[in-house]
Amino acid sequence: MAVNTSVENTIQPVVICLSRAGENTAHRVAKALGLLVHGRKGRVDAADAYFANALDHTRDLFAAGVPVIGVCAAGILIRAVAPLLGDKRSDPPVLAVSDDGAVVVPLLGGHHGANRLARDIADLLGATAAVTTAGDVSLGISLDEPPEGWVLGTPELAQGAMAELLSGVKAHLCGDEAARAHWLDALPQAKPGEPEVFIEATTAPPADGVLTFHPQRMTLGVGCARNCPPEELEALVRETLADAELAAGSLKGVFTLDLKADEPAVIALAVSLGVPLRVFSGAELEVLTTRLENPSEVVFAEVGCHGVAEGASLAGAGDTAFLGTPKRKTKNATCAIAFAPEPITELHGRARGKLSVVGIGPGQAAWRTPEVSRLVADADELVGYGLYIDLLGPLAIGKIRSDFPLGGEEDRCRYALEQAGKGHNVALVCSGDAGIFAMAAWVFELLDRGPDQHGVSDAARRIEVQCSPGVSALQGAAARAGAPLGHDFCAISLSDLLTPREDIVKRLHAAAEGDFVIAFYNPVSKRRRTLLAEARDILLKHRPADTPVMLASNLGRVDEHVRYRRLADLEVDEVDMLTVVLIGSSHSKLAQLGEGPRMYTPRGYARKIDGDLAEGSAR
Repeated sequence: MAVNTSVENTIQPVVICLSRAGENTAHRVAKALGLLVHGRKGRVDAADAYFANALDHTRDLFAAGVPVIGVCAAGILIRAVAPLLGDKRSDPPVLAVSDDGAVVVPLLGGHHGANRLARDIADLLGATAAVTTAGDVSLGISLDEPPEGWVLGTPELAQGAMAELLSGVKAHLCGDEAARAHWLDALPQAKPGEPEVFIEATTAPPADGVLTFHPQRMTLGVGCARNCPPEELEALVRETLADAELAAGSLKGVFTLDLKADEPAVIALAVSLGVPLRVFSGAELEVLTTRLENPSEVVFAEVGCHGVAEGASLAGAGDTAFLGTPKRKTKNATCAIAFAPEPITELHGRARGKLSVVGIGPGQAAWRTPEVSRLVADADELVGYGLYIDLLGPLAIGKIRSDFPLGGEEDRCRYALEQAGKGHNVALVCSGDAGIFAMAAWVFELLDRGPDQHGVSDAARRIEVQCSPGVSALQGAAARAGAPLGHDFCAISLSDLLTPREDIVKRLHAAAEGDFVIAFYNPVSKRRRTLLAEARDILLKHRPADTPVMLASNLGRVDEHVRYRRLADLEVDEVDMLTVVLIGSSHSKLAQLGEGPRMYTPRGYARKIDGDLAEGSAR
């Protein structure tokens, strides 16, 4: 499969500055590249955001997939990211720039954009780019990092070809697109009779054993009936490409009508081809009617434009494009291919909107999953309760944010969905886990309702929704306690704002009779003070008065406060909305350790130990 570098990386690099000595350099780089400066608190006078610990801050950014340009010693950056290093093909670029701006060193991601970025910064500063990758040093190019508008069609051959070129074998550039591959001109060309490495630039499928690059001059327009079988659309596209002797790697993207943005066949096709999916409105496609070869009044009556596949392909390829392969169709699908005169470097159309419903854990970055951090870093807009967005720290800097107050849960979910429906990438930020007493359920309830049922718009219903897990409040509290959830447990919200009080009481009785460990969410509010006391009294009918209770407030934050009480001594006044209440079962215990008591609920292991002891005594 071709390596497609056209898929957009929307995560912008961050410039990190650790001292006043490098402040001028940091701001020069940031201003020229349109980036933000994050400065060390107390050591940098002006920055867009400040941090206290350089290692932690760099590590958080790197874990979120944010490219880092550090105006500091290279060793600081190395120590920060070393524990997180993974696959060189996915790690974000990390660059070190000397305080005086004289040297730029790409430390990581050399073939993932770092070398190119290092040269850009060096040109800006009049500095030296200390690029060390062999191809860049000896040949001036990297075969596995073609420029925008080109893709490597045979990535498995790149390393071997580079090794031959570095050993002195020269290149033989050929193919129908060789004249456009100016970036390969730097390679020494073989003369007749000399050993040579064949490199082909072509829109055609690669030949066996030939290092091949494809110019992304083509756009694929598709249309289909509702619920078209994915295999039908893909088979049509693959057959069309084969008949035209075109490589899938030469496609810049899949383009279609916005009404088809949620069509499973279209989504699966873009994933299979490894290219972006972009959509246009019916009005945008209708203006291209005079350029279509197969306009249809039937299609116009149905969707508001005279052609979906042909129109979308032309719209994706730009004003100077032409139809290379007019519309082809099956019973349920259509496709067409447009050609641009030069490799396409800018995607037209809008993305399918995306809503990431993320749980950021109790608040501290160490308890936030890397997936959540990456989704937040990739988002255009952050939506949520203002405190939760604030807890994201550096990841929220420079992003559009829409803060909603407590109690505005429906409004924030509805807003997030409609923003995504406009083609934006939105992150709905929740504390803990988004699926546990949080916003994920609201999101899917709104999506499950039609516009006539006070749901959301059709555009919002066509977006991509991704839920990502977070460390829930009950998990955080349990970890601080020890192991109170070691046996069967449940979670109950004591908020009667949306749940009838009688339903809550019924669940309290059931949990008490079942002898579950119970985590109480939303235990009290300013106006709601009685249900926690009622819950305590219900539980006391089924478990001992000295049953351990843990109260955990502000988990994972600097003002975290954990304390233990007997069930009979639980007082409502020492609990607030930021407190998780964990009630032990009749079997839960407190183990007295050097650092204080730790709460646990045995799972039956003690009975096994006691049985083994009894058996040993009997012998």
